Amino acid sequence: MVLLDLLIPARCAGCGARGLPCCDRCAAVWGAVSEVVRVPVAGLVRVFALSRYRGLGRRLLIAFKERGRRDLAAPLGLALARALVVLPVPGSAVCLVPAPSRRSAARVRGGPHVELLALAAARVLAGWGFEVAVAPALELAGGARDAVGLDRAARVANLAGRLRFREAGRPPPGMPVVVLDDVITTGATAAACVRALAGEGIEVAAVLTLLAAG
Repeated sequence: MVLLDLLIPARCAGCGARGLPCCDRCAAVWGAVSEVVRVPVAGLVRVFALSRYRGLGRRLLIAFKERGRRDLAAPLGLALARALVVLPVPGSAVCLVPAPSRRSAARVRGGPHVELLALAAARVLAGWGFEVAVAPALELAGGARDAVGLDRAARVANLAGRLRFREAGRPPPGMPVVVLDDVITTGATAAACVRALAGEGIEVAAVLTLLAAG
C-alpha cells in the first residue's frame, strides 16, 4: 500500500491537487456549525449542518458516497468531530447514532457510509480525550425507496414502519446521543430517527449533518 501511494499519490476529491484526499483549502468548506430549521423536527430536536448541499461540499460528499472515495472518511470525520465539540451537548461524552442506509445502497457503496463517518469522527474525538461510542441503533427495513427526488410527504410515507430500532446497537446508558447524517433535506429522516429512538426511551440531544439542502 505504501508503494502504491508513492506511485499514485492521492488527489483531492474537491480540486484534484496531489497529496491529500481533501486538501486544506477544500476542507475549509466545512465552516462554522449552523442551526437548520425544518418543519418535521421543529420542537423535536435541534439540527445542525456544516455547509450547504451545493458546489464543493456536494462534490466531496458525492465522491465519498457514490464514487468510492472511502479515503475521504478521515477528513469528513475530522470535520464532524470539530463540530461535535461545539454542539450544545453536555459533558465530555457522546454517543453517535448514524442514520441508516438502505441495505441495497450500502452493498453497492461498500458499507453504510454514515456509519463510516461516525467511526472516523469517533476516532478523532477519542484522540482528543473524549469518551465516545458509535451505536448503529437504527435500520431501514426492506421496501424503502431511494429518497432522492421525494418531497416531504413522500419521504415520511417512505419511512413509515420501515425505520426501526436495533436492540443490538442500543447506545450505552447515560451518554448524550447525537444522530449523524450526511444531508438534511426535508427533515423527515431526522424526525423519524429521533422518534424511533424516543420510542425506546432514548433522548436525542442533537442531529448533526455535513450538508443542508435547500
